[in-house]
Amino acid sequence: MLIRPAWLLRVEEAGLLVAAVWLYAHLHFSWLLFVLLFLVPDLFMLGFLANPRVGAAIYNLGHWLLWPLALFAAGFAAGRNALEAIGLIWFSHIAFDRALGYGMKYPTFFKDTHLQHIT
Repeated sequence: MLIRPAWLLRVEEAGLLVAAVWLYAHLHFSWLLFVLLFLVPDLFMLGFLANPRVGAAIYNLGHWLLWPLALFAAGFAAGRNALEAIGLIWFSHIAFDRALGYGMKYPTFFKDTHLQHIT
């Protein structure tokens, strides 16, 4: 188990998902908003309609943890709960994807990720 990095990363992402959802609940944000926005980051996969190279770049841009973390931090600094909530939802989506093995994409094929080749 400890020599299987992909498995360790997936468990780690599951832990991050639990932590993000716990924080979301702790901050008393809207669960309706969570449900409505949770799958929105998957729209970034539409880039694959152009070709795998463009698709991977756009998908990875939308699934880069820096963006939701920056959005949450900006919301926190500005006292804007909506930005904090959206940042946590986005973060949760990425952690969920990665816990399932859907990682950052390589420009070869949609199912080639940094975590595994999805079958």
